Amino acid sequence: MTSSTTDVGADLEGRVTGPLLRAGDPSLAAEVAPFNRARTPRPVVAVGATCAEDVSAAVGWAAMRGHRVAVQATGHGLTSSLAGAVLVTTKRMAGVEVDPVARAARVGAGASGAQVIAAAAPHGLMPLAGSSSQVGVVGYTLGGGLGPLGRRYGFAADHVRRLRLVTFEGAVREVDVDREPELFWAVRGGKGNFGIVTELEFGLVPVARLYGGGVFFPAEVAADVLHAYREWAPTLSDETTTSIALLRLPPLPEVPEPLRGRFVVHLRIAHLGPAAEGAALAAPMRAVAPALLDVLADMPAAALDAVHMDPTEPMPVRERGATLTGLPAEAVDALLAAAGPDLDAPSLVMVEIRQLGGALARPPAVPNAVAGRDAAYSLLAVAPEDGPASAVVDRLAPWSTGGALLNFLGAATAERIRGLWSPADLERLLAVKRRHDPANVFALGQPIDG
Repeated sequence: MTSSTTDVGADLEGRVTGPLLRAGDPSLAAEVAPFNRARTPRPVVAVGATCAEDVSAAVGWAAMRGHRVAVQATGHGLTSSLAGAVLVTTKRMAGVEVDPVARAARVGAGASGAQVIAAAAPHGLMPLAGSSSQVGVVGYTLGGGLGPLGRRYGFAADHVRRLRLVTFEGAVREVDVDREPELFWAVRGGKGNFGIVTELEFGLVPVARLYGGGVFFPAEVAADVLHAYREWAPTLSDETTTSIALLRLPPLPEVPEPLRGRFVVHLRIAHLGPAAEGAALAAPMRAVAPALLDVLADMPAAALDAVHMDPTEPMPVRERGATLTGLPAEAVDALLAAAGPDLDAPSLVMVEIRQLGGALARPPAVPNAVAGRDAAYSLLAVAPEDGPASAVVDRLAPWSTGGALLNFLGAATAERIRGLWSPADLERLLAVKRRHDPANVFALGQPIDG
């Protein structure tokens, strides 16, 4: 590898149609800027891919020169600085096509959930989008993909029909259940460990409207609301997906005035049924205490972001996650002690519990490597630093399954990541890894082989 940063990648010039940027290039910072600003990517080269051929050229070049490779669409899942790596940015590969007859979407590597929702909604269809439609579809889906429709329809990865993948040597492979079945199994749940997905095809679900949104309660009733939730949530059918979060909201103009600068408990509901039915289901929780803000209503499915109301502006966060066997009273008390309103922990941005079960617990029609189906709840703690978020997860350890949802795990060692799967599934994943990435080129992000 040449020692001059201005010459790095010179022999890649002309082989890619998108921009090729090096350290010191004034356009590099904007090209690699992630949504999660906790880390600043510092790749040795960034390739702004416009097509699968660009990705192939960049990966093949990097592998030949001993560089590891990372990929970024929106940058929500950034877990390292990518120092010394080749970063392939895919935001220019954002095409979306919807086939309403086949109830399917085909998307490029850089497409966001919002783009798919906009294309599918006019046909009365929806993707299994996440809590924020700004997140890139490919990374979210390959990591499992848990969204507000999950208890009814499962993980987003369960609906993948086909994908196009660039492997470590720069080969472009068409992958589905008939072609490369083991690789197809592994990528859907094993995320970016096996290559870069440049195109994804997946099924859509027939959802045009839902009853959903959230109810915000004040800090003083946090214990009452959380204990009511732990008793109420298990009574719900698969048609209803819920979560509850402890939020420390900033005093910013974009935050609704009743919530601005406050600690709140945010109950989220997405019910796939008539509005009257949804309101009846929500009534016991609404009766716990007066709300600061109640935005539960019948809504078009395209307004799904209104359920979680995730931040829309980039911010620095560190995430730590775990999956839980249940949510008994003792676990709720531990959660309140670790993250409740009486705790002096202003750096804790959010701690949420998402209800799993339903279709999320059942094996999909075409098996995949998604971990966490045995859990009852997912726990996620978010803070600007590692310490506060990790402390919350540690406090709930007695009720942990020992695993986590890959997308919610955050930065972790390869050993911790490998622990998400059963020994049999892990060995299967590693066998696919050894076959399709023997040089461990794709060892950044959330590696199963450190």
